[in-house]
Amino acid sequence: MTTIAIASDHAGYEMKAEIASWLAGAGYEVLDLGCNGPESVDYPDFATALAGAINDKRAAHGVLICGSGIGISIAANRYPGIRAALVHDVTTARLARQHNDANVVALGARIIGAEIAKDCVDAFLKTDFEGGERHSRRIAKMG
Repeated sequence: MTTIAIASDHAGYEMKAEIASWLAGAGYEVLDLGCNGPESVDYPDFATALAGAINDKRAAHGVLICGSGIGISIAANRYPGIRAALVHDVTTARLARQHNDANVVALGARIIGAEIAKDCVDAFLKTDFEGGERHSRRIAKMG
């Protein structure tokens, strides 16, 4: 069973709960790293926790959610080995995996609705990196 780590700040809390439940129903093991309620928290703390789970191999992929998806994706991308992609639709989710071998998808709970978010996560998890010299060379340059 594939483990997916998921984390959010307070703005993404409700969407995180909905996506976590949906992922579990789809047969994934879900590693919920918080937050655990709507009280204000700092998104970098949750990006750090998720990056650790990916780098420690406790999860194969990650889902991060904040209000816009911007802050939490920037915070996650500070960590070596993390390629977090902010996505807004199925096309950007698919391309994040296909061309960039992203291992984390970031979503904006105030930007897209839960159904689009689920479609994005589904496309992200079902798409493989297509590899090839061109894409692999570019990823290698990111470290």
